[in-house]
Amino acid sequence: MKRSGTFLKTATILRNSMEQREFDAFVVAERDSAFTGTVIKKRIADLPRHGLLVRVRYSSLNFKDALSASGNRGVSRRYPHTPGIDAVGTVVASDSEKFRENDTVIITGYDLGMNTSGGFAEYIRVPPEWAVVLPEGLTMRESMILGTAGLTSALSVLRLTESVRPEEGNIVVSGATGGVGSLAVALLAGLGYRVAAMTGKEQESDYLLGLGASEILMRRDYEAETGSALLDARFAGAVDTVGGHILGNIIKSMQPMGVVTCCGNAASPKLDITVYPFILRGVSLIGIDSQNCPLALREKVWKKLSGRWKPEGLEKLCTEIPLGDLPGRIELMLQGKLKGRTVVNIG
Repeated sequence: MKRSGTFLKTATILRNSMEQREFDAFVVAERDSAFTGTVIKKRIADLPRHGLLVRVRYSSLNFKDALSASGNRGVSRRYPHTPGIDAVGTVVASDSEKFRENDTVIITGYDLGMNTSGGFAEYIRVPPEWAVVLPEGLTMRESMILGTAGLTSALSVLRLTESVRPEEGNIVVSGATGGVGSLAVALLAGLGYRVAAMTGKEQESDYLLGLGASEILMRRDYEAETGSALLDARFAGAVDTVGGHILGNIIKSMQPMGVVTCCGNAASPKLDITVYPFILRGVSLIGIDSQNCPLALREKVWKKLSGRWKPEGLEKLCTEIPLGDLPGRIELMLQGKLKGRTVVNIG
């Protein structure tokens, strides 16, 4: 009994010591009616009381992170706050039988970085059911080049491949230089599809062709409202990342039995369209939600991304930055001036 008591006392001391450990975190706070993000010291005791403590190695920058960092209460209700909806790292402590110390795990979506302290920090603590074991075939860095954007684009591609074969026609990808769009272009091209990449950045045509696009379309040709219920049938499928009139015009431009996946609203959350593309051409519109995607489907998609679906040349999609460079990259993202993916090195 004495040995048992000594063991419990030692374990308690070690736990308390861990809770007091300091680490670097990018924290957004409101000052003089403005939101400013800086790297500060926090303690593990400051993290939420969930069952999985993870030492973060990499994170990535997403549009939702930029909104959280700029004080968008629709994303993050309480400040000071650490954004970062993506994280990969090693397990430090777990109350789940599924994970052991030193396991490497990916956490994307759910409430991470929204109202739960996120991946722009050296440590996170999350519910174990949010985590996926990093599959063989992916490094930690590669998993964050993919991140939520990769999961979203792969979910879109999965739904398209269930209904549309490569020989049936072109697949259009809107917002093609963004994180989701770039990865969707690379994924589809790697699977043998002809991809029409739609962008407002004509100067990035070579970048998109390098990802595997077969054709470059200018956003200006699709962003105006049209009075037509249907347009010329040009596409067998689509990955739309922007919404608004662009999504409406893509739907109107689908071939019979075409499939459109919708995963973003950078242009607008509104969709003004008639039912005619659906009842005269049999077009399908499929919504993509990567935030609350079921765990089994996440694991299936991550396994695909670590195998045959893994895009070639992931490094071409990536810019790596330290925590301290986040404010500048966030501003560029809000201005629509970024392309590809930004990986945050937390090491």
